[in-house]
Amino acid sequence: MKVLLIDIETSPNTAHVWGLWQQNVSLNQLLESSYTMCYSAKWLGEKQIYFDSVQKSDSKAMLEGVYSLLEQADAVVHYNGTKFDMPTLNKEFLLHKMPPPPPIKQIDLLRVVKSQFRFPSNKLDYVSQRLGLGKKETHEGHTLWIKCMAGDKKAWATMEKYNIQDVALLEKLYKKLLPWIKQPLNINLMKKDRGGFDCPTCGKPHLISKGFSYTSTGAFQRYHCKACGAYSVDKRSVIPHAKLKHLS
Repeated sequence: MKVLLIDIETSPNTAHVWGLWQQNVSLNQLLESSYTMCYSAKWLGEKQIYFDSVQKSDSKAMLEGVYSLLEQADAVVHYNGTKFDMPTLNKEFLLHKMPPPPPIKQIDLLRVVKSQFRFPSNKLDYVSQRLGLGKKETHEGHTLWIKCMAGDKKAWATMEKYNIQDVALLEKLYKKLLPWIKQPLNINLMKKDRGGFDCPTCGKPHLISKGFSYTSTGAFQRYHCKACGAYSVDKRSVIPHAKLKHLS
């Protein structure tokens, strides 16, 4: 199974404004709208990290690169990508007259963090540091984006490190949160030998029986994985529906 981890960086919108507080910017004040400046991506479990930008390539070539990765992916992992990264890329694909990418299962780790935990901050940097996974690359802030838009090579070198580090953190966080993901990838579906029941979350056979899950159609064995910590349920009924009716 090919799982793509991805993160993009975009430029700010540029506009003429009359003040600094609670500005309502109309379209005729907009000078330039936001665009994708760069992306970083890697395949889960592989060492190589891909990076491209409008500074290294032209915008179309950069987008074709990320599009090619998405075409190969069985799933994509991101942080706030459901609302930001993927819609932003789709907008760019549309503007460059490219077809939509194939439908891909998305795992948004921000949604996992928000739904499963109560951290003081849900930002990637805070959560990663709190879990001892590392931290984001430090930089000068908003000025870095402005310098990159102006073609500053030193700023672009910092931006590349920053973008790549985000993807490296993303992979560490994904592995850490794996047992907490409510609808993880079922690794067993991609195996050639599907005779037994392994952990559908990590694919390892290190399972411990942990009671049963009961439905109206039967009783199903519940397992706890010693490798990743996830719980799973074997869909093969241990006690069929007919026997359950008899027992009741």
